[in-house]
Amino acid sequence: MLLRALAAGHIPAVLDLSEGFDPDALADALDHLDGPRRYTSLVPTQLVKVLDSPRATTALTNLDALLVGGAATPQPLLHKAIDAGIPIVRTYGMSETAGGCVYDGTPLHGMKITLHGSSAEGIGRVELTGEMVAHGYRLLPDHPAFARPGTFRTDDLGRVDDGVLRIIGRADEAISSGGLTILPQVVEAIIIEDPAVAECAVIGLPDERLGEKVVAVVVESESDSVDAQRLRDTVTDRLDRYAAPREVIVVAELPTRGPGKVDRRTLRHRFG
Repeated sequence: MLLRALAAGHIPAVLDLSEGFDPDALADALDHLDGPRRYTSLVPTQLVKVLDSPRATTALTNLDALLVGGAATPQPLLHKAIDAGIPIVRTYGMSETAGGCVYDGTPLHGMKITLHGSSAEGIGRVELTGEMVAHGYRLLPDHPAFARPGTFRTDDLGRVDDGVLRIIGRADEAISSGGLTILPQVVEAIIIEDPAVAECAVIGLPDERLGEKVVAVVVESESDSVDAQRLRDTVTDRLDRYAAPREVIVVAELPTRGPGKVDRRTLRHRFG
């Protein structure tokens, strides 16, 4: 993002995150953007905090676009932001693709999306091909992610419907419970619809009988208290019993890493 701003001839505003993400500080930084068109990028956990700040929310409504990526954006959060007047564009990309290369599910010109090892449901590992793809990793010439020149095989599982990419989850975060595979993001998308849940992370914890058990770690909303049995029943009805959380843990906030992504490793270490 820094390189893109400089290449466009504009100085990006810098937000200090050393003491955490402050929505009001974001509003101050947006005031310093000097271009005729103004953009910023957030991850979903940061967007949750922005929507709790009237000043930051108003600042985002005045942007040309808010790019949201880094993790799947829960539908309730997406609709809440749109209803607030924020011009959201969902983005997908990573360092290996020089940042965002798929916007609202549609790839940039010159970017090709393929799915490796697609299942009967059409879900496979996302592969990205194009000039924006890196040549490989330094000092790792034989890394399997770059087995085909010009193509990067991600750890993301996705599906393409009518040319639009939908990310389902990550292959390296799948939970194996009783011989069945559960994608955390699929379960999270259902749990987050409950009005009592503000944020949610689903993880797998060791279980003597199942190998791993599905556990939901949630942050309560201000409007209600979490009903663990209600969450289990909802997941059972929408998916199946094997995907329902066998334990629901309420926390004050979810740990994050990097630019605000939920840190599942810390949660597994804390509660495992």
